[in-house]
Order: sequence, then structure tokens, then C-alpha cells
Amino acid sequence: MSFRNIDAEALAQLQKTGEIRLIDVRTDAEVARGIIPGALHIPLHLIPVKMNEMDGSVPTVIYCQSGGRSGQACGFLSGKGWSDLSNLQGGIIAWVASGNALAQLG
Repeated sequence: MSFRNIDAEALAQLQKTGEIRLIDVRTDAEVARGIIPGALHIPLHLIPVKMNEMDGSVPTVIYCQSGGRSGQACGFLSGKGWSDLSNLQGGIIAWVASGNALAQLG
């Protein structure tokens, strides 16, 4: 299993400079409180079902509330051959604590 942990500052830089896919694996109720702009919402339990709809070679950053569930998702996907995976350390809590904005889904 191979993925890296990045912090909120590194994610903000990636969003500015490169083509990345950002996936939020939180629950619907959590996402209703706000989402990182540009993120795709795929609840953790749906990752195995949805993974075949996505290109595993695209640089992907996964996050949740605090980093635990997104770490599980990264571990699962890396085990399925995905290579360019990052877990947002501290999750959306760290994102907001770093002064970054949230958006509303939909």
C-alpha cells in the first residue's frame, strides 16, 4: 500500500498548480455542513462501487472529517493499484483551521 499524507497547505498548492481529483468520503450529513471547493462527494462505503468509474492514474486527494476514513480509502485504493494517492492529514478540520473556505454541495 502506498499513499502519502499531505497537509492543508500542500492541498491548497495542488489545487492552484495542478490537475487533481479531490474526493470527500464523509457522510451526507457531514457534507451538508460544507465541502472543500471542487471536491467530489463519494461516501466511504461507496468507494469500492464507484472506483471503477474513475481513472486510477489521476492524482487524487481524499479527505474526511479528521483523516481516519480517508486513510482507509487511500489504503483500499492503493491496494487496487491506484498509484498517485494522497490523504489530507487532519481532514476538513485541518482545512478550516488553516483558514481555507468551504462551499456548499449542489
